[in-house]
Amino acid sequence: MSEQSPNDSENSPPQSQEVRHAHVGALVPAHVARGVFTTGAVVLQGQHEFIVDFLLRMQQPQQVAARLVLPVPVVAQFISALQDNIRKYEDRYGEMQMPAVPNTGEQQRPSAQELYDSLKISEDVQSGAYANAVMIGHSASEFSLDFITTFFPRSAVSARVFMAAPNARRLLDSLKHSLTQFQQRTQPNDSPSTGPDSPESPPPENDLPNSPDNQ
Repeated sequence: MSEQSPNDSENSPPQSQEVRHAHVGALVPAHVARGVFTTGAVVLQGQHEFIVDFLLRMQQPQQVAARLVLPVPVVAQFISALQDNIRKYEDRYGEMQMPAVPNTGEQQRPSAQELYDSLKISEDVQSGAYANAVMIGHSASEFSLDFITTFFPRSAVSARVFMAAPNARRLLDSLKHSLTQFQQRTQPNDSPSTGPDSPESPPPENDLPNSPDNQ
């Protein structure tokens, strides 16, 4: 943060100060407090950020309930925090039981364009909400995700999302897979990947498509 008083000489250098603050007491705006429920998510890669679209697919038209824009370093931190919360959840409640997916034969996964052609995105969601920190909690049946902007002078929750516990595992798989793809795309070909998921790992078996850059 740079600041200069009106009485400073025009020739005097601007004064700068580094500000550090915790987001534990983040402000929760009234329009964010109730949160949104999601039944799935799409993880997309931009050039310098990740976009996570949380979907509500229980009604027609299917909708993007919340869109989050995350810097790349925050995605790695998000993965680590989600892994830790899933481990604590399973230590307390037992292994997550993923619902069985009916075998309907081989079906080609839809492209991102095909998926978004069937989704409704309202104007207030279209541009997304920025977050550079995430706080995660859980109960026996749900996970809660508070996405936070840690800006001076006070942190604030920019979006609050709830999902069924098994979907937290699917979200983790998709984040890991997408981050690995991003690292492979941005690293030199002769550099080994250092992501949370090995390059040899197959894509997660869910309905979350790859980035449009990788279709």
